[in-house]
Amino acid sequence: MKPIPISGPWITQKEIDYVTDAVKNAWYDNANMYHEKFERAFAAYVGRKHAITLPSCTSALHLALLSLGIGPEDEVIVPDITWIATSAPISYVGATPVFADIDAKSWCLSAQSFANCITSKTRAVIIVDLYGNMPDMEAILKIAKQNQILVIEDAAEAIGSEYKAKKAGRFGEVSTFSFHGSKTITTGEGGMLVTDREEVYQRCLFLRDHGKDFTQNKMFWNTEIAYKYKMSSLQAALGLAQLERIEEIVARKCKIFSWYKKALEGVEGITLNSEESWVKNTYWMVTIILDKRLGIHKENLIRYLNEKKIDARPFFYPLSSLPAYQSQLKASNKVAFSLSPFGVNLPSGMDINQDHVKYIINSVKTALKKL
Repeated sequence: MKPIPISGPWITQKEIDYVTDAVKNAWYDNANMYHEKFERAFAAYVGRKHAITLPSCTSALHLALLSLGIGPEDEVIVPDITWIATSAPISYVGATPVFADIDAKSWCLSAQSFANCITSKTRAVIIVDLYGNMPDMEAILKIAKQNQILVIEDAAEAIGSEYKAKKAGRFGEVSTFSFHGSKTITTGEGGMLVTDREEVYQRCLFLRDHGKDFTQNKMFWNTEIAYKYKMSSLQAALGLAQLERIEEIVARKCKIFSWYKKALEGVEGITLNSEESWVKNTYWMVTIILDKRLGIHKENLIRYLNEKKIDARPFFYPLSSLPAYQSQLKASNKVAFSLSPFGVNLPSGMDINQDHVKYIINSVKTALKKL
């Protein structure tokens, strides 16, 4: 059989038509027409006033931190389990990342650990909606407000997810999204920043285009050294088409998870992604945590699945354990370090079918016996 990829998009004729139209017509006076359509539609979907198309979620987080005035001497709290793209922008602005533990069920930032990490230098927290799930937002936002801490929501993996009927991307001063090729909706590469704060929106617009000052009525008049963080019209056209199909795409993600859940019924020693009653999880990645009593580490299971032509990824390693942060004070986050060695992301691409899922889970069951 053909290899089963870890993830991938669902592209239809609509996407092809929109991108083709952009190739033909998104030039000259119409150069920004797809950017504007995509931004307006995305802001409306999430429930924010403003949206800015960007080349990645990483660049969105970078601009978010800059626009909020985060810099040297500041500390930013971030969950220990996430991709380094969440924490790297903290270093870009000269601030210090502080790694907090995760909740054992949601795998997202623990409110209690967040509170325990706060110091006199804490200026912001980045909340991550990990693998499509969402944390205890009310508790986290309450702690942040009490301590005058700015909130950034990294919703890269959670478009369509909800916390108490509010869409992912509605929380904090700024929220960010990813449209990488592996994400639920894609522009190939790309990202989006959303906010309700006018001053943050204007500052991000300024910083994303080389610091050009349009108030002086001069071309090529730069008042600060800034950045080139813009999305192409072809990407914006693809993103708009994907967004217009968001409900069927999210439904497909949930259907894929339901196949895995059914296939794992009665299998002991495996925990799947959770979903609290007040959360809508869109399951960007279907993830299993092996009971440590099985004695099977994630690398061994992944190696076995790869031999069966099944692409699988490791549950994120704690950021504080990475060589990239070897100079940082090491965190002792018990939940993060207890779950990470036994977590595996299973194929969750849009082209996966029920037969694929049966084959994958049968392979997992066999691995449990052999390993």
